[in-house]
Amino acid sequence: MATEKTRPGGRTERTRLAVLQATLDELAERGYAALTVEAVAERAGIHKTTLYRRWRNAEGLVAEALLLGTEQDWKAPDTGTLEGDLASLTRELVHWFTNPAVSALPTASVSAGFQSEQAADALRVFYADRHERCVDIVARAVDRGEAPDGTDPVDVVRAACAPIFYRLFVSREPVTDAIADAVARSTAIAVKAGAY
Repeated sequence: MATEKTRPGGRTERTRLAVLQATLDELAERGYAALTVEAVAERAGIHKTTLYRRWRNAEGLVAEALLLGTEQDWKAPDTGTLEGDLASLTRELVHWFTNPAVSALPTASVSAGFQSEQAADALRVFYADRHERCVDIVARAVDRGEAPDGTDPVDVVRAACAPIFYRLFVSREPVTDAIADAVARSTAIAVKAGAY
């Protein structure tokens, strides 16, 4: 299970976090294509030469900023059932991608992954971290008899989340908590049947 990563403190760390947060704010507000080092520097209150020296360009800034999520103390849900855990997970996706108060950043992050290989690499690392943190969901399901031994936890998480992402980014259909619950239910049934 991944743990919160530790970084050196002090002024350097405060500067890093200010710059990366400014990058995320710019990404959410302007999108990847319009994001500039100058705008991030101005928002962070840091001279642009510092940013160029450390991150080289906007692509480098976005790539590192997208990895901030791996430093957060996020834990996989533990509701007492596999279906409940998967529903909690898929409902969280629905919240982050459909709530107007927070959806700009995750949507822009996915978009950045299609425009920048560095951003795509960062997203792969971010989601690998989330997959690792979800391993216990399946381990607990195996212990409760809801999943057979050998069930692949990453495949289960992908199976639960994929229909949400499909609706969000491919078919552009509405996504609701009811859809999240239905996906969780069907995934849990497939897991119990040994599909993963």
